[in-house]
Amino acid sequence: MNFKIRAANKEDCKDISRMIMELAEFEKMTDQVKITCEELERDGFCQNPFFECLIAEVPEENKSREGFTTVGYALYFYIYSTWKGRSMHLEDLYVMPEYRGFGIGKSLLSTVAKVANESQCARLQLTVLEWNVPSRDFYAAKGARDLTVTEGWHLIRFDGKSLNDLACGTLKN
Repeated sequence: MNFKIRAANKEDCKDISRMIMELAEFEKMTDQVKITCEELERDGFCQNPFFECLIAEVPEENKSREGFTTVGYALYFYIYSTWKGRSMHLEDLYVMPEYRGFGIGKSLLSTVAKVANESQCARLQLTVLEWNVPSRDFYAAKGARDLTVTEGWHLIRFDGKSLNDLACGTLKN
């Protein structure tokens, strides 16, 4: 199938927002999605963007049943490792189900890796749900290591009340 990968622009935020919700449905976490299209526009397309995004597009003749030509995205941002230096975090890699198996996901991932290399990043990291074996296998087949298994790292998060309590100094002992 013919497709192209390009940098997202502000006008793509409606499609990015749609696909974020599709990914959340797949991950059975739609109740956790709070981001709006307007927030994506503000945060990704400002003077100092919080993220960058790539879009996968197919020609009009290959549009989806719903009429979409934007069929995938990869959203990433820069982080810093005190051990390795410049690094990149891939927050989302998503391809609409009917477009999987055509190399779109691999191309999105490879393009993100190319951006990371060009930015002199030492590593590209991401998280995958434990039950999502097809995605874990996809990344492993491309050379990724599962640090939970090999090094025992755990992802720790503060959000909502715990983040506010931490920020305000109202910590529990």
